[in-house]
Amino acid sequence: MLHRNAPLSPEGRLRLVQRCQHRPIAHVAAEMGISRACASKWVNRYRRHGELGLLDRSSTPRRQPTATSSAVVARIEALRHAEKWSASRIAFELQAEGITLSRRTVSRHLHALGLNRRRFIDPSGDTNREPRRIIARSPGHMVHIDVKKVGRIPDGGGWRVHGRGSHQAKTVERRKNKGARGGYVYLHSAVDGFSRLAYTEVLPDEKAATAIAFLHRARAWFAAHGIAHIEGIVTDNGACYRAGTFARALLGARHQRITPYTPRHNGKVERYNRIIAEEFLYARSWVSEDQRSDALSVWNIHYNYHRPHGAAGGQPPALRLRAGVTNVLASYT
Repeated sequence: MLHRNAPLSPEGRLRLVQRCQHRPIAHVAAEMGISRACASKWVNRYRRHGELGLLDRSSTPRRQPTATSSAVVARIEALRHAEKWSASRIAFELQAEGITLSRRTVSRHLHALGLNRRRFIDPSGDTNREPRRIIARSPGHMVHIDVKKVGRIPDGGGWRVHGRGSHQAKTVERRKNKGARGGYVYLHSAVDGFSRLAYTEVLPDEKAATAIAFLHRARAWFAAHGIAHIEGIVTDNGACYRAGTFARALLGARHQRITPYTPRHNGKVERYNRIIAEEFLYARSWVSEDQRSDALSVWNIHYNYHRPHGAAGGQPPALRLRAGVTNVLASYT
């Protein structure tokens, strides 16, 4: 298998062989920057197999005692075509038939057969699966809530301000080694799925009581922007959102928790977390956590009333609201 630093390509091996027909192998090898053993290998392969011997050979072992039998591979292919099952389901069915294979092994064989994607199963490209988009029909129909954990900035700034080898960075590192923790802050965010209007607070933890208090303040903030009724709330499966007290604080709103390990089901607030990281959290250097926390409210106004949003047709999220905004300063109208 060729790599970017390989001294010989198939064409270079042929030139090596041609030169070795009239000159000593050691001299030609030194000229071409390879060992004499390497040159002898290609010369001997050319003598046995001609130019075909100069091509790369497969590294697959000639004998594989533990390889999956062709009958089992055929069974995997048949189950995939007939039932359109996943690798996990196929492994389960094979186990019931007395054939023990791991899910990873089944996945590897499906990939080798070209059946790893559902659209590869049918000649027509039919996936037999309709994608379900999460679409909010009106403001307040679905409010997406999430928490982003962010490292706390030490007073005077961290290594982003002073550099990794600076005195300030070393002091912070010594504190960590002595057992002191720099700590974290938690950005609790709520995003209206229809307008993409977002409300964010910097809070000290992600406990259920903190999440409930944030939910009440977010509800009041949305109400001031014309979203008086919230029909559904979408969250992940964090401990604060699984608490019974959080369920009782919904005030009649439908609570939808996403499928575990599937953050795209809460994609609107996940995308917002990425925006806030790229355009605010790490867009500049901060000298303290208080400075960054104070600036967040200003950035939130910019996001809601000035920043163009792709989902809003290039307009700020606030323009998608049916009712007017009642608590915005004149300079932001």
